[in-house]
This record gives sequence, C-alpha cells and structure tokens, in this order.
Amino acid sequence: MSEKTILLTGKDLTIKQVGEIAYENAKVEISKEAMERVLAARELIFELDKRGVAVYGLNTGVGWNKDKVVYADRYDAYNKNLLRSHMIGVGPECTIPEVRAVMAIRLNGFLCGNTGVDKEIVNYYEKFLNFGITPVMKSRGSVGEADIATLTAIGLTAIGEGEAYYQEERMESKRALELAGLKPLKMGPKDGLGIASSNAQGAAFAALAVQEAEVFIQRYRRVFCLALEGMNGVLDPMDESVNKARGYKGQAQSAKACKELLKGSYLEKPWEGRALQDPLSFRCQSAITGSVMDALEYLKTQLEVELNATDDNPCLLPEEDRMCGSPNFEPLSWVLAVEMVSIGLGHMSKMIAQQILRIGDPGFTKLNRFLTPMEGSVIAYGTIQKTVSVLDAENRMYANPVSLDFLSMAGHIEDTASNAPMAAMNMRKIIDNLYYMTSICLMHAAQAVDLRDHPSLGAGTEAFYTAYREVVPFLDNDRNMSEDIQKTYDFLKGYEV
Repeated sequence: MSEKTILLTGKDLTIKQVGEIAYENAKVEISKEAMERVLAARELIFELDKRGVAVYGLNTGVGWNKDKVVYADRYDAYNKNLLRSHMIGVGPECTIPEVRAVMAIRLNGFLCGNTGVDKEIVNYYEKFLNFGITPVMKSRGSVGEADIATLTAIGLTAIGEGEAYYQEERMESKRALELAGLKPLKMGPKDGLGIASSNAQGAAFAALAVQEAEVFIQRYRRVFCLALEGMNGVLDPMDESVNKARGYKGQAQSAKACKELLKGSYLEKPWEGRALQDPLSFRCQSAITGSVMDALEYLKTQLEVELNATDDNPCLLPEEDRMCGSPNFEPLSWVLAVEMVSIGLGHMSKMIAQQILRIGDPGFTKLNRFLTPMEGSVIAYGTIQKTVSVLDAENRMYANPVSLDFLSMAGHIEDTASNAPMAAMNMRKIIDNLYYMTSICLMHAAQAVDLRDHPSLGAGTEAFYTAYREVVPFLDNDRNMSEDIQKTYDFLKGYEV
C-alpha cells in the first residue's frame, strides 16, 4: 500500500499519477479551491432550476428523452433509475487498478467545476479511492461518446447496489459501504448524469496504455540489442551524426539508448564475415521505434488535456451565471492519437516478426538453421514462427482504426461516436502480444549469442543476458517451447528498466 497522497485540483493530474493511484494505491486529496468550484456549480444548478430553465439531466430526461420533464420530488428516484437503466455493460470485468484509474480521472473531472453534482458525490469518489472500495465494472458497452454504459457501476455502488471490492474482497456494495462506515447516497438533480456522462473509462485505459507502451519499448530495446549481437550486426544506424541529420527526436533518442546499451560490445570492433548492412528490420529499428515514441508524445499531450478538463454536457459556467449545451464529451482528439500509436505498434510487430525470421536464417547469421545446436537431431526453433505469425496477425487486426465504426442511436439524436475504450483496449492488447513476440525474439537472441561462444557483450546486454539465462537455459535439446515462451514473457514483464 502506497503512503503517497496526490492532491487533485482539476488542473494538473498527470498520466504518471493515474498509474500511481491505479497500481500503487496512492491516496488522493481534494484541494480547497477545487471543492469551491464544485460547490459553485451545484449552486448554479439550483438557481437555474428556480428560474425555470430547462437543464439537460436535471429537470429533463437524457438522450432521446431530453424532451421529458423530471419533477423535483422525483429527483432521487429518477437519478437512481438513470443509473440502473444505463448499467448495460458486458464482460470481461475491469481489473481493480483499471477502476481506480477511472474513478481518479472522473473525480478530477468533477473538480473542474462544470458538472454540478452534489459535493457528497465528489467526497464518495475520494473515499472509495482512499478506503479501498472498488465497484465491479464491466469493460465493454461504451461507444466512447461518454462512457455511460459502464461508469454507472460506480454510482450504483454509491447508492448501495451492485457489487464492489472492499480491500480487494468482493461483496455486495451495501456491505462494502458498511465496512467503510458509509451510507448509501441519496441522489439529487443531475447527479446520475454527472456520474455517467464522462470519458473516464476510455481515458483511464489510454493512460494505462501509454505507460505500458513506454515500459515495453525500454524492455524491447534490450532484447533488440542482444539480438543484434546474436546477428553479428552493424552499429552504423546508431551513429549520432547520422540520426541528428535526419532530425526526428524519437529516432535519435532510440539510437542513442541502443548505443549506450551496446557500449563495449564486440560489435564495436571489426569482425570477419560481418555484413556491410543488415536487413531493414534491424537497420531501421531506431527509426521505427522512434516513430512510436514520437506518436506517444503526441498522445500524452492530448490525453493530459482530457485528464484536466471538463467533458460534461451541459457545461456549467458559474462565473458567467449560466449553463450551455456542449460537445465536450467528444474525445476524438485523443482517440485519433491512440489509433496512431496502435498503428505504430503494428509496425513494430512486423519489424519484430522479421527480426525473428532473420535471426533464425543461416544466410544472415552464418549460424545453424533455426539456431539448432545440432543439425539433424535437434529441431530447435523450426516451428515457433507460426506463433509469431498469428500474434502479428492479431496485432494487425487490433491496429485497425475503430473510431469509424458506430451506429446512429437514441432516435438518431446520438449519431456520432469514437469507441474510445475499445481503441485504448486494442492498443493494450497489441502491447501484450508484443511482449510475447519479444519473448520469442529474446529466446532467439540468447541462443544465437551462445552459439557464437558468447562474445563480449555490451554494458547493458551482458547483465540482461545473464539474468535471463537464470530463468531459461540454453536450448541444447528440444523441449516444451510453450513453457519457455511463458517463462520468458514473465521475465520480460518483471524486468526492471
């Protein structure tokens, strides 16, 4: 359990902090100024109601029912029914860290002061995060035009319905509230819409995906450098002046990082039989990986806007004493960035697949076919290419943009969508597949190094190779490859970078 407490202001939540709240159970605290904005928006809600102004989600229905009146004596019942009727998600269920990320992002969105929910709603999100109450939430159902199909699970837990985890133990929500010393909330005007109408799920998945992608790239880079040593490859593509002349930031950073890892490697010296140039999958690694790094930087910029801005409709404007219908629930600005990164990761998938095929080919390595230690009796990596092929095919499918795939819904009043959660989930699926593919690449890389009688390795690859060989030994005879793949995958996922 983390001792860290993150101050939420509605203005400066970072992707890194989302990860700390999700995975390290960092606590949260609401700033005084942010809570004052929440109170001002709530006050405006009641003032507009007194003036007889039609307020979407307060005294009117939502969606196609926006023309239906909701009367004051029905606020609690209506808002509870809104939560129940919008609880339409399907499995699989979100993990506890994922739901914590969702709650942190939605809580920070409340603090922008444009929602109008009651302060007790805001306080309950804070308490859920700090007391370890995590609603059971489905992962699918949102079309990414506010995640109304899934976020309602948080509201149901707040009113004592549905299921939740308390200190990671699953139980009825009412029981979880009791254990935390809380009572089921009474719902007021606009509370149901405020809970449901946000892109917090999609944004949470994207924030976690960004961090997963960045860590993966660092781990993959070590595997690539070891594979280059297994190939007896060429260092020219990492030349600082060459990459500076090109001008792309990610490419230069990637090349520099690889060169540091390979400092002291035998590749720095001439070697008999070394090719003049490597296949493009090796030669262009820094450029391809660098392009993903550049895309990630753009995604981070767009996503951190989402984390610290309102996505409410209507948008309460207390300083102007009014509310206004808004398009602020449209997340396409960062969804397109997610899809761009996914396409980039798809290119990395192709590159890694080709690297695996080249390192098993004696025409490039001058080693035995499929890196067998004994041709004619040990098959070695002769069939593992099939797994690589199917994982790459999956990645091509997941990299396909999904923001264009939607129906016209709610009586054609809701006729655009972004599929934000699906786009982010697909990105994360690609990353997980890439870990498996990179695991297979590592198996090949270490085997090739061994077949070269373990020449002098780089400053960053020697320790990496040694740690790996404590988990998966040299392939001296055929054995269960699935077990080796999984052991390598677990090693990579746990390797500190």
